[in-house]
Amino acid sequence: MKIQQFLYLVVLLSMINTQAQKKNWTLDVYETSEKGNALTKITTFSESENALAIAINPKQKFQTITGFGGSFTEASAFLLNRLSKENRKKILDAYFSEEGANYSLTRTHIASCDFSLSNYTYAKVENDMTLQHFTIEDDKSDLIPMILEAKAISKGGFKIISSPWTCPPWMKDNKNYVGGKLLPQFNDVFSLYFSKYLEAYKKEGIDIWGVTVINEPHGNGNNWESTLFSPEEMTLFVQNHLGPKLEKDGWKDVKIFGYDQNRAGLPEWVDAMFKNEATSKYFAGTAIHWYESTYDYFAKELQYAHKKAPNKYLIETEGCVDSEIPHWQDDAWYWKKEATDWGWDWASEKEKHLHPKYAPVNRYANDIIGCLNNWVDGWIDWNMVLDRQGGPNWFKNWCVAPIIVDPDKDEVYFTPLYYTMAHFSKFMRPGATKIGCTINSKEVVTTAVQNPDGSVAVAIFNPSEVKQSIEIQLNNQKEMISIDAKALQTVVIKPN
Repeated sequence: MKIQQFLYLVVLLSMINTQAQKKNWTLDVYETSEKGNALTKITTFSESENALAIAINPKQKFQTITGFGGSFTEASAFLLNRLSKENRKKILDAYFSEEGANYSLTRTHIASCDFSLSNYTYAKVENDMTLQHFTIEDDKSDLIPMILEAKAISKGGFKIISSPWTCPPWMKDNKNYVGGKLLPQFNDVFSLYFSKYLEAYKKEGIDIWGVTVINEPHGNGNNWESTLFSPEEMTLFVQNHLGPKLEKDGWKDVKIFGYDQNRAGLPEWVDAMFKNEATSKYFAGTAIHWYESTYDYFAKELQYAHKKAPNKYLIETEGCVDSEIPHWQDDAWYWKKEATDWGWDWASEKEKHLHPKYAPVNRYANDIIGCLNNWVDGWIDWNMVLDRQGGPNWFKNWCVAPIIVDPDKDEVYFTPLYYTMAHFSKFMRPGATKIGCTINSKEVVTTAVQNPDGSVAVAIFNPSEVKQSIEIQLNNQKEMISIDAKALQTVVIKPN
């Protein structure tokens, strides 16, 4: 071989090798941390010999993502009405604009709930069997304007799931907003109530994507609005009354979700709801809450629910830091293991271990990642906005929201929980597919989705006291990054 040919071959092989090593993807890293990062773009990383490895496998596909977001409540809408136009817009932009959290899945209440200023129903006239006097007038000064303004801001739009906390009191055996059961003679009237609600909101320019039958059918200790259902009672109500009524009235595309309470009870409920084709027909899926524990996301129960109805939705419709008054302008508190929930005081001795003190950011990050890794396709936070007391709430059931306001001083505080939610809602978009994602760590947790645009979003949560180096592995190629101690990251990987 001539020397010129040899040199040409060496150069050619070198070029081929360089091209083979060149990654066919690039990544951006965003971090929220105890040290003060707030969805901050990170560009410099440290490396260590003992790096953790995250292996991403787009060929391994799981559930399709419905969305992430929060809830429109009268409490939040009332507070927005008390703020300046500038701060009102600042908050709604933060939640619904593409530059903000870009919420895609939301919830609201049908008539009053605990986060209302008072008890009210849309059917105020007793024994009005045709609901001739049905009215949503109570929502027109606060709740509806908030939803419409959010809708105007959101470029991609968002889905709304609506939930009644109770049927009208006159339809119940105890004639009360709190507790009691729907009397059988009012099954059809309560079904009409849903249809009237969907129609009234549509006239206001708001399309409702889905409904749950009732919020928390086990009740809430008879403290605020509730209506009790057993799994069989709710299934029969949907099968024989609500489902057929919505179908007849032209609302067949509105999704009906069953259950709408804590995950530990899932097996009993999905067994009843999805017993056979007839019971399953009108259920689009199952709604769940997280209040059973401050640390356990109930993987076994979530897996059971998915296997029982693999083609149905499984959506977290409510979760929040409850039984706490928000800490104002105190980011550090949201990272500390100091918060307590209702179960700290009230859980039975047998269940007390499920309710230790916890760090709010940890609870959100661990739960959302755990849910995504166990077939949950949507995750909705509770109130979007509360005041410094954790209200307003007619029952004084104080809770925390990602954004806290002081309406008297027209001040706004974005807590670390806002940025925690945005790590998922902003980068994991509706229609994304949950894909294979593993990490060789028991402490650092992760999950990944592939978005409709082809990008991959990887959430990584490091609750430890130690900064961690991480090797991202995708398509037989690698990239080294690092995550700070007590930090949440979203890594966005884009194809070249």
